[in-house]
Amino acid sequence: MTAVLVVAVVAVVLVVAVVLWYSNRQRHADGVDSFRRQIDALSPEARRSTVDQVKEQRRGDQPDQGDRDAS
Repeated sequence: MTAVLVVAVVAVVLVVAVVLWYSNRQRHADGVDSFRRQIDALSPEARRSTVDQVKEQRRGDQPDQGDRDAS
């Protein structure tokens, strides 16, 4: 009876260890991927579309010369 209990406890400990190892491994990989995405987002190529959108919006916000009041 004690041998069965020992085997069951060892099996449970192994399963818990594998689950903890796998979850820690996944978290670390996600952190590295997240860091890489953040660094890539800082590159000039990645920012170009956003900068272009801001420039277009600023051009659209400026009134045309004919729209000014003559007061």
